[in-house]
Amino acid sequence: MDVRTTSTTITHTHREAGVAVSPPTTIVTATVVVNNPLAGQGLVQDLSPLEQLGNESAALLIDMAIASLASVGMSAAQVSGYGKGAIVGIDGDREHTAAVLHPRFGAPVRAGIGGGTDIIPGTKKVGGPGACITMPIGNKDDRWVFDDMDSVEVSLPDAPHPDEILISLALSIGGRPHARVQKPTS
Repeated sequence: MDVRTTSTTITHTHREAGVAVSPPTTIVTATVVVNNPLAGQGLVQDLSPLEQLGNESAALLIDMAIASLASVGMSAAQVSGYGKGAIVGIDGDREHTAAVLHPRFGAPVRAGIGGGTDIIPGTKKVGGPGACITMPIGNKDDRWVFDDMDSVEVSLPDAPHPDEILISLALSIGGRPHARVQKPTS
């Protein structure tokens, strides 16, 4: 894996709708920008190098995210939600992000947080430097837990270059601030 840039952010929401959030909700994002080994090659059938890249990047991203949580006294065991996203530079194609995010990305993430039986919701796109991606977040064990349905936006000013892929992981603790939307009963 040819890494150019890494980034982490941690956001604690202490107040929402004018009311204190106690305890604050937390979203951490970990992002890596890597060389796309298939950039500029047109339609390539064998995407296995990108599947391997997805596994390697997920291992790096989960370590980065857990370290960020630990730096503020939180642990992987507290994670209730997760999400993922990728932006491929214009010399790649959208299927490159699918190869990175789907076949082998989840195992390192689930191992890092000690579980996660439901899908890791994700999104993908083609874009240039500064492109934003909004990553959905869902409960790690049950996609129908409304309180954990959220999203977070990631962007790096200089990524991705045409021959790169920006890959990001989001972990959440506490769901949406003051979550109160419930499933219909009838």
